[in-house]
Amino acid sequence: MGQTRKERIKKITSIGGSALIEGIMMRGPQKVMVAVRTGENDIYTQELPFESLPSKYRIFKIPLIRGFAGMVDSMRLSYKALSISADKAIESIPEDEQEEPSKLEKWLDEKFGEKLVGAIMTLSMIIGVALSILIFFMVPTWLYNLISGALGSNDGMSWVGDRFFRSLFEGIIRIILFLLYIVLCSRMPDMKRVFQYHGAEHKTIFCYESDEELTVSNVKKHTRFHPRCGTSFLVIMLIVGIVIGLFIPITNPVLRTAVKLLLLPVTCGIGYEFIRICGRYDNKITRIIAAPGLWAQRITTKEPDDRMIEVAIKAMKAVIPENGEDILRTKSDV
Repeated sequence: MGQTRKERIKKITSIGGSALIEGIMMRGPQKVMVAVRTGENDIYTQELPFESLPSKYRIFKIPLIRGFAGMVDSMRLSYKALSISADKAIESIPEDEQEEPSKLEKWLDEKFGEKLVGAIMTLSMIIGVALSILIFFMVPTWLYNLISGALGSNDGMSWVGDRFFRSLFEGIIRIILFLLYIVLCSRMPDMKRVFQYHGAEHKTIFCYESDEELTVSNVKKHTRFHPRCGTSFLVIMLIVGIVIGLFIPITNPVLRTAVKLLLLPVTCGIGYEFIRICGRYDNKITRIIAAPGLWAQRITTKEPDDRMIEVAIKAMKAVIPENGEDILRTKSDV
């Protein structure tokens, strides 16, 4: 008598999210929900009103263009969600553990209040973007120019002026700097917890895609590496950037950086389409494309504890639409 195997359903969903300070943001087709751990048994939730660029302007639904719009939307959402989680994290600190604000801090709070916090966060973002441009765009070009200047006159070293080797060198340096940055971040205790929440987010989405009940025990058994992750998106963008660099003949670090920044929407668009394909299909080609990003997720995701998973489940359940609008495709294995 033959053994009957149970049918296994695999759902590919559009739901995604990001890790916050002691919390998670989940984004569905109809809702965006922020869930933050504020106490031993307390989880604060807040729906985040949001209108995406594609929903307002049809041009951002076009392939390649929609990738850049998606990145802008993610940055806008992340900024709002991080602000909420930071506020709740501060509020959850017991009063006896909070430091007494200085006279200057009290004066600034009385005069400017929330405007000051917003200004500081905006300034921090501007400085962060400027440093990213300097480190990830200008430094690799400057290093290559330095090496080519030192070795270019030697016999047999004509490769230093080759456009292919320039782009490859810059791309490898950029990837090394990126990996070094996230490794250093993972060493910080607070960031390690963020990476654990990142793992909880991925596991919860996988549990839902496996058509299983969203419980802590079910979520725990799933992998923390997801092909639609932002980490994978960044890694693919870095690799795509190597190819795009082949078509940029400029060698001046400032001008080359300016051109690459202007071409950033193209890089984002191509990277987004690759991520979209890898998220929807599982075959030999998509596994090869997704492999570098999944490897990098070993750094940016960590195994979560049960309380972190509870936060992820809370956020996830709130954004699942009843009409199945989030399901991109479904497949069954018998």
